[in-house]
Amino acid sequence: MRSVRARAERRGRRAEAFAAFYLRLKGWRILARRLRLPMIEADLVAERGDLVAVVEVKWRATPEEALGALPPGALARLRAAAAELAARRSAAGRPRASRVDLVALAPWSWPRHLEDLR
Repeated sequence: MRSVRARAERRGRRAEAFAAFYLRLKGWRILARRLRLPMIEADLVAERGDLVAVVEVKWRATPEEALGALPPGALARLRAAAAELAARRSAAGRPRASRVDLVALAPWSWPRHLEDLR
């Protein structure tokens, strides 16, 4: 029998794959998955035009639980990571803007993409 942690890990990976597919349908290019940075691990890093987004993916039993699953401290670290990644991409070419997004997933519900979390 698989452990609870292993099932949660598998569910998280499926959620991230689904979120990446969903974002690609919306015109985003996925740059990285599960990118480890000194301050935090980013579930997805995506870009569209001159915008770089660090995307947190949350899978919960209901859409409301998924929307509320991001702790405030994590949001500050994600914003710092987004700014760092945009600066790296800017050094390689044109200037980039950055933001933090959330894709909330729940069984039998449409994905919800919250843009530019504050």
